[in-house]
Amino acid sequence: MKISINIKTIIAVLALAVGFTSCSKKYDQSPVYISGLSIIHASPTDEKLDVFVDNTKANLSDFAFGDKIDYLNAYSGSRQLTVTKKGNTSPLTTEQFTLKPQIGYSLFVVDKLESVKFLFLEDDLTIAPTGKARVRFVNLSPDADALSLAIDGQTTDLVTNKSFKEYSTFETIDAADKVTFNVKNDATGAVETSIADVKIESGKIYTVWVKGLKSATDETKLGVAVFTHK
Repeated sequence: MKISINIKTIIAVLALAVGFTSCSKKYDQSPVYISGLSIIHASPTDEKLDVFVDNTKANLSDFAFGDKIDYLNAYSGSRQLTVTKKGNTSPLTTEQFTLKPQIGYSLFVVDKLESVKFLFLEDDLTIAPTGKARVRFVNLSPDADALSLAIDGQTTDLVTNKSFKEYSTFETIDAADKVTFNVKNDATGAVETSIADVKIESGKIYTVWVKGLKSATDETKLGVAVFTHK
């Protein structure tokens, strides 16, 4: 789904392409195509990271576990994405992705630090009908079992059987002032983690994602987070 060009712009519009390399081309009337790129730190570690789009750092401040960078305007086409430890030049991982014009993407930095990788998702930003919202579920816990997503009080699970790095389409739900999302073990039905009192607004688009490690007891322990696509 196409997105608006006025999605959040990083300072100086991030020189994310080879770009305007010569003053002699200042009269070039070729169109500039823009995509939206959101970046989420989903690697269960206390390490802060830096993320680069081509050779430009995308995070302007510390980028810690659970943090999210809202949509940046990025030049469309083939872009190289790289993640390093904060202040380090040695890549933890690097990969080439193609950004289509006027399309929004979510780039998750996932897995344990020693095996960190990317999960690159195209975002369907179709607006929900009045009184409704749209929700996607992503399982980003490296050691969790297959998981399901349920809304507390409803008899049918919203999404079922998603293993690590698996995700759903955007499902339509009712808007409400307070929603509790339960993340359940798909095999047993036991609630593994939940988040309560989430305000779901009419027309908005959300991603509910499972983070952390089932085996951890610190800040990287299993949990669930919700963000709005904006």
